[in-house]
Amino acid sequence: MPMSHLYNPGERDDASSIDVLRAAPPLGMTLLDTAPIYGAGHNESLVGQAMHDRRDTFVLASKCGLYATEGGGRVNNGQPEHIIKECDESLRRLKTDVIDVFQLHRVDPEVPVEESWGAMVELKRAGKVRSLGISEATLEQIQIAHAIEPVAVVQSELSLWTRAWADDVLPWTTENNVTFLAFSPVGRGFLTGTMAADHVFAKGDYRATNPRFSPEALVANQALLEVIRPIAAAHEATLAQIALAWLLQLAPNIIPIPGTRNMQHLYEDAAADTIVLTDEQMHTLTNLPPATGTRY
Repeated sequence: MPMSHLYNPGERDDASSIDVLRAAPPLGMTLLDTAPIYGAGHNESLVGQAMHDRRDTFVLASKCGLYATEGGGRVNNGQPEHIIKECDESLRRLKTDVIDVFQLHRVDPEVPVEESWGAMVELKRAGKVRSLGISEATLEQIQIAHAIEPVAVVQSELSLWTRAWADDVLPWTTENNVTFLAFSPVGRGFLTGTMAADHVFAKGDYRATNPRFSPEALVANQALLEVIRPIAAAHEATLAQIALAWLLQLAPNIIPIPGTRNMQHLYEDAAADTIVLTDEQMHTLTNLPPATGTRY
C-alpha cells in the first residue's frame, strides 16, 4: 500500500518499489498483498509489472468490495456483479490468470455477506481465484461466510497498539486452521519509533487526519515506545523488528504483512523472524496499555 497510497504520496517512486517487490521473495517474504483501492488500481498494476514474469515465486493476494472515488473517498460495493467485474479488472492489472487469495476488503453494510461471498465462491469455481478471505469482518460475519465456503484467510489490523481482534477473531482462526493476516503490524509507521511527539506529516499524508496521529495522541503514545525500546536494545533489534517478532510468536497462524517501499526496511523486516522473545518480554508487550486515539 505505501508504494501507491495514503502515506507521503509525493514520494512515490515506482522504479524503487519494483526493486523492493522483486527482492522480497528471495528473502522468504513470499506473500504479496495488494488491493484495487491502493492508488485506484496503481498498486495492482505495479505488482503486475514487477512480478508477472516470476509468478511462481510468491503467493498473490488481492481484494474486492472497496474502491476509491474520484474525490479521494472510498465506497463499499459488495454487490455480486460488481465483485465479478472487480476480479476481472484485477486479473488484467496483475497480468495473471489466477489470484491465490481473493479477499472481501470490507463487508458492504447494504449487502448481506452471504451474497458477496457467493460471488467470490463463483470466482473460485471458475478457477479465477484459488482461496477466499475476508477483511475487518466481525466474528459473526466470518462464521456466516465460512459455513458457505471455507474462509482461508482473515485479514485485520493487529499490532502492539491495535489488539481488539485478539479477543475473539484471532482465537477462532487459530481453532479453525485459518490464517490471520495482520495488516499495519508496525502501527502505520508509529511503532518504528521514527515519529517524535512533534512529528509533522507531509501534505496529503492520510495520517495527518487520523485520530491516533493527532498532536495530542502522538505525545501520549510515546509512552508505548518507551516500553518497547529496552526490549529492542536487549536483542540489538529495531523497534519494528520487535513489533513483528511479537506477532510471529503470538499465534502460529499469524502472518504480519508490513508495507514498505524502502529496501533497508525490507531487509530489517525479513530479519524479524530470527528474534526469539522471552516469555517475560511477550507478557510485557502483550499487556501494553491501549493506544490513545481511535484507529479511524
